[in-house]
Amino acid sequence: MTYFFETYGCQMNSAESAALALVLRERGWSAVENGESADLTILNTCSVRQTAEQRVFGRLAQYQSLKKKRRSLGQPFTLIVAGCMAERLGEGLKEKFDAVDYVMGTASRSVFPAILETLEKGQGPDLRSDDSITAILTGEKPQFSFSSSHLEEGRFRSFVPIMHGCNNYCSYCIVPYVRGREISRSPASIAEEIRLLSDRGVREITLLGQNVNSYRFEDGERAPVDFPALLELVAHETESSPIRWVRFLSSHPKDLSSQAIRVMAEHPVFCRHLHLCVQHGSNAVLNAMNRRYTRERYLELVDEIRQAMPDISLSTDFLVGFPGETEEDLELTLDLMERVKFHYAYMYHYNPREGTAAYDFPGRVGEELKRNRLARVIALQKKHTQELLKRRVGSRETILIEGISRKNADELIGRTERDEMVAVPGTTSAIGSFAQVSLSSLRGNTFRAKELCETPFRFD
Repeated sequence: MTYFFETYGCQMNSAESAALALVLRERGWSAVENGESADLTILNTCSVRQTAEQRVFGRLAQYQSLKKKRRSLGQPFTLIVAGCMAERLGEGLKEKFDAVDYVMGTASRSVFPAILETLEKGQGPDLRSDDSITAILTGEKPQFSFSSSHLEEGRFRSFVPIMHGCNNYCSYCIVPYVRGREISRSPASIAEEIRLLSDRGVREITLLGQNVNSYRFEDGERAPVDFPALLELVAHETESSPIRWVRFLSSHPKDLSSQAIRVMAEHPVFCRHLHLCVQHGSNAVLNAMNRRYTRERYLELVDEIRQAMPDISLSTDFLVGFPGETEEDLELTLDLMERVKFHYAYMYHYNPREGTAAYDFPGRVGEELKRNRLARVIALQKKHTQELLKRRVGSRETILIEGISRKNADELIGRTERDEMVAVPGTTSAIGSFAQVSLSSLRGNTFRAKELCETPFRFD
């Protein structure tokens, strides 16, 4: 039997799709290249923005038509909607699209093997008789459980989820409502997955959580393990390992501690890049967003990080056009950008999400004004990105070769530990290896590189 995944949204969804795919492969299922030809198609969905949900609605309409055709030909076709959208809309998805057979929310992964067993027995969704499946998918709220591995088949980079859920309740964000409260994964389970990834030859891992800095595991018998302690454990587990680079996402400024910065600085396995979401430069807007830090505290953190790791690159998120935002608030954001000079940023304007606190806030900013303000933020960030990257031309760097360039089949694409893209001549045999290169020029936001000392690349 065959399967296909469509994954939307964040890195956590990618990791969870990889974990579900592992379950399928262990049961003898085979992946195919598109959902139209699969026996089982799974849409792992995102609810962060309305646009993400609209994309899924469009795909479900297409699958609705496909399922009618497949049924007329007597061909089996099962459709599962999983993830945050499944959690938020529940069985309403099946009422809107009868092509949907199962709605599997963020905490319902434990029932996935039972669904597969039903399908493997030839009992399609319309014939299922296991009431436990129906109960879990439609009503019960089981506790989230972590998978043992999230490695995509054949990959040399992997996500390692360390926690699930969020306790922050930023007023614009729906994540806590669809992911639930924070649950930290046991250090033993994290270490076990890292050892498994080492055995598979993985070169880079990214620790994942909605807010990794608030990681805290307690088992009642030992002292609690917080995020700095977990970083120490990860550094120890990766010694004498193929894993040479470790990243982590996402970092909330209110919880980033001096201890975590110190541990990161002391261990070179942690890449010299940090994504530290600021969202806005105005204290009034930050307060309305329920971010629980000030611009002054954020700037202090940046100073502390750069003192500990002078060569680090920083990236961030900006949310423009929040209800009540004034021209002065926007100027404060632009000023913060000038002070920090981020390598890059994810920039977007506010869109109301029903179910969040900000949905009912007064003072909504008009659509045209939101777009204009966002354009100013984007223009300044492009300027800073170009300035920072141009300064790097001529430097010597280690890069991890990720694949073949989409624009030139004779070039490979790699990434520095500062999260910069590099195009370099080479053959496919180098993919998944580290290389020492010299950044010779810049085209757009991608460096061109050449070998050091006019000698061939030495890939390890």
